[in-house]
Amino acid sequence: MRIGVDFGTTRVVVAVADRGNYPLVHFETPDGQMRDWFPPVLAAKDGVRVYGWDAIAAQDSESWTLVRSLKRWLRTSGPHTELQVGGRSVPLRLLMAEMMSALHDQLMEHSNLGADPGEPLEAMMGVPANANSNQRFMTEEAAQAAGFKVLGVVNEPSAAAIEFGYRSSDERKSKPGSGLLVYDLGGGTFDVSLVTLKDGENIVEASDGIPNLGGDDFDEILASIASVVAGPNPPFTAFERRKLLDECREKKESLNPNTRKVTIDFERVRPGMKEVTIPVDVYYERCRPLIEATREVVERILETYTNGELDTLYVTGGGSELPAVGRVLRETFGRKVRRSAYMRSASAVGLAIRAAAAADPLRDQFTHNFGIWREADSGGTIVFDLIFPRGVRLPAPDEPPLRYERVYQPAHNIGHFRYLECSQLNEAGQPIGEITNWEQIQFPFDPQLWGRDLKAEQVRPIAIPNGLVVREEYSCDSSGKLSVKISEAPTGHAREYQIGQLATV
Repeated sequence: MRIGVDFGTTRVVVAVADRGNYPLVHFETPDGQMRDWFPPVLAAKDGVRVYGWDAIAAQDSESWTLVRSLKRWLRTSGPHTELQVGGRSVPLRLLMAEMMSALHDQLMEHSNLGADPGEPLEAMMGVPANANSNQRFMTEEAAQAAGFKVLGVVNEPSAAAIEFGYRSSDERKSKPGSGLLVYDLGGGTFDVSLVTLKDGENIVEASDGIPNLGGDDFDEILASIASVVAGPNPPFTAFERRKLLDECREKKESLNPNTRKVTIDFERVRPGMKEVTIPVDVYYERCRPLIEATREVVERILETYTNGELDTLYVTGGGSELPAVGRVLRETFGRKVRRSAYMRSASAVGLAIRAAAAADPLRDQFTHNFGIWREADSGGTIVFDLIFPRGVRLPAPDEPPLRYERVYQPAHNIGHFRYLECSQLNEAGQPIGEITNWEQIQFPFDPQLWGRDLKAEQVRPIAIPNGLVVREEYSCDSSGKLSVKISEAPTGHAREYQIGQLATV
């Protein structure tokens, strides 16, 4: 059975490919209700961890530690990152795998998916447009560890573009070569992709976004305003703070364009406290700088679009349901703004369509420049060696991986490979602006160091016996996963590495 899994910051949405239809999967909650989403939440107590709806059921107990929005941690995490959960340090990779396992169990046992026992779930996974290789790898790894057969990984706004193309196929035929900009503001991330719809193909021209901006931030703003209006009070405990954010999230999601005020019930947070009322325009004004930041990203990406005219700005994602978002976008883009009829599920449906191989072909691309620091001038200068430039298209699933190689004679006994990505390069081809460091790799060039702990060894110049030559062979597949094979000749010593982002948490 083939499905699309949109692993969101605040909701996991799953759609299934069913004979040309792509309905959402509904999950059974502990109280017998059916919901078309699964909460990516974990609760921990005394070493016990529960996930999803079981974690939501435990949230009213102060003895449980609740962790929301695991997806936000992935952006700045590496394979060895650990989180403090219930007073214990737990690897993030393990938490992700357990979360995916809970999702898999829920799909098989407590949903309307209708899968037979033991039937494999073949999943197309969604990731943010700005997801780095490590983020993609950890998402796919967790899903595979949970028992999913991962068909591939697709950028979420690209998946929404597939859904748009499927819903409006007749309209597209009358506008060949039209430009579609997908504005995807979710619970914790903002992504935008510029897609040209042409000749039966969805071509991703550019992608950008803000990795730590979403509906969660609008909840925090509302909680901050409400706390000030409520007046001086003793600081909230972690449990009370959690209840306040839940109250603010629910009230935010109930807003509509005609709402004039929002009321926060502090009795839910701390018995004896009174409710407060906030003019909705005050709330929207505080949210506006964040919304303006997303608009600036849209305008920046449109400046690079020279292949045609933008026909539609397709708005999707749960965070986009805030009425102020549509108001700001219409101020700039007017009638081109088109809200998805499936704000919280467009990506999941697009992923299911892609999983069924019924979507138009789609080519994604590198959203950042990826390369490595090298020494030049006998070690006197550090330069950036670009491996895969921003804008290079990823191969289709049935195409061979992108490849790149470097061949040289080593100058030292140990190779220290320091990878990075950046959004911009200057005229000399060197990184400027934001730079993200990736994990570092050490490789023994000296045969006497094979199998030894290189961290304990000193880096020294090396003589080149028998013309020792090093070859770096880089590979990038259709899902954006990067790997490198480092080998020596004539010794034949070689090793392959998965390249991931450096952990900063």
